[in-house]
Amino acid sequence: MRLVGSSVCLWLALIIPVVLGSVDFQQCLIDVQNGKWGQTGGTDNQGRPVANISTATAITYDLCVTACGSGQGPFQWNIFSQQFSAWLLPYLALISQLPFGARNRLDNVVSMLLTVGSPTLAAYSLALTVLNGHWIAQRFSGVSYPNVKNAVKILSSLQQSPLQVNTQDSLLASLVVLHANDDFWEDLRDHLNYVHTWSISAIRSQRPSASQRSTPTDKLSGRFFCGFFPVVVGWLQISPKCDADRVHQAVDKANKNAYVATFEGEPILASEKSTKRAIYLRKGTGAIHRDEQSTPPIYNYARFLPWTLAVEHVYYAFREASERSSIHQPVNAGMNWERGDKNTRIHHLNRRGSQAQVTAYVSFEQAEFPRSRSRWGSGVVSRFLLAALAALSLTWGTTGAAIIVAFFTPTRGLACRSGSYLIYGVISTLVWILLVISSVLAHYSTFTITVKGRLGKILASINAVWVILTCLFQFSSFFDRCWCDSSVFYLGAKNAYNVINVGQADVNALNAPWIGGVALASGCAVLFMGFVNVLINPALPD
Repeated sequence: MRLVGSSVCLWLALIIPVVLGSVDFQQCLIDVQNGKWGQTGGTDNQGRPVANISTATAITYDLCVTACGSGQGPFQWNIFSQQFSAWLLPYLALISQLPFGARNRLDNVVSMLLTVGSPTLAAYSLALTVLNGHWIAQRFSGVSYPNVKNAVKILSSLQQSPLQVNTQDSLLASLVVLHANDDFWEDLRDHLNYVHTWSISAIRSQRPSASQRSTPTDKLSGRFFCGFFPVVVGWLQISPKCDADRVHQAVDKANKNAYVATFEGEPILASEKSTKRAIYLRKGTGAIHRDEQSTPPIYNYARFLPWTLAVEHVYYAFREASERSSIHQPVNAGMNWERGDKNTRIHHLNRRGSQAQVTAYVSFEQAEFPRSRSRWGSGVVSRFLLAALAALSLTWGTTGAAIIVAFFTPTRGLACRSGSYLIYGVISTLVWILLVISSVLAHYSTFTITVKGRLGKILASINAVWVILTCLFQFSSFFDRCWCDSSVFYLGAKNAYNVINVGQADVNALNAPWIGGVALASGCAVLFMGFVNVLINPALPD
């Protein structure tokens, strides 16, 4: 809630000096109609000058400043508190339900700022996570070998961790092939099998009470924040394994039971040979890989490429073992194939051999998968494009709906409210672009400059404060002033006018934008949730 506190303090610093000098626009219009400020400057609600000043329902921007002043409309605490508690506070409570799990609080705070400041990045990481889960299930679907199902579950669960795979010294080959490592896969799967649950108070907070009055401003805020709900719900459905301490302990504990083949043929515990392991989590590699090591799931964008490469290494090992076992080729070429039974398809004697034999059993053509980090792995581009499309559609579908409604609300045009939403959407998208580029550069070079990543986080933090301030300004009538209500930015000072009396014709004209805004925001949110739910829990290989 520190974000809210800092935003409120800044809002108070801006709002208090002008509260005492607030403007009564209705009284101002009455004075204009009575001729107090002359016979010119009155217009209708389309900005056309009226012949009789007493019939004016709007006034030019110049007359508005002269007759009404440059201050804001009256601040009403009861309306502000009602709107704040009915709309803004519930969404902040919803953000608190995001899975965090980093080892230090700063990373958790930054992840919250990234989510609020760039819902595009949050939606992208979520979409990427479910696409990765679906991709890995499809990738291993043609593989039939012991522990494949456990491997898919484990690798998918480790998307929130800096996963690394070591193929040297027969470590990975032994982990895949040897019967002695069956306990490793089962233990790690069980240790990672936990879920993140809802807070009942947060669920209830999403439902305004019957006594809370709904106003156009409320509804506009609802469309604006509509993009957060599917992201938070999506993460809670996935229940990402992002508790850093718990995940590291699970991997370390499972690795204590990891065996490695020897030259003599009898496997030994990998811990008796060295500290290296086939599957491990990256530790302490500096600022370049900091995002990759931060376990909150919004950082999955930074782990996309290294995680994919790690999965590819494991996949190729299982694939080669599967193909050789399908032709009844045991690991030890000097032995005959032993038939399994109904409980064990591949007899454990077929999975024993020396280090050289185990390594050869999962070897593949080097040209098929070179060691160079320049390779991305399969399906990277398609998953990136799909995740980007889903994230951008959700961001601009919900933010765009708020912009459209604000734009067509008299006086029509790009003004303070619609402009604030536009700025928020643009910065949200820019943060996503900067951080994705930064993650790609970090993957390719250990000497890449981290300026883009830091700039992205700074912009996200500023944008998070900006969106809170935008809501506070809206609820407190800060935007109800001549400059904002006259759409000066869009129409220009010479042609700008302020509609004060909104007629029934204006209300009727708003029906189409309002209905379109509701359909756009709700439709994009529902489609995104449908996209996530279709890809969650894919069928796993046997």
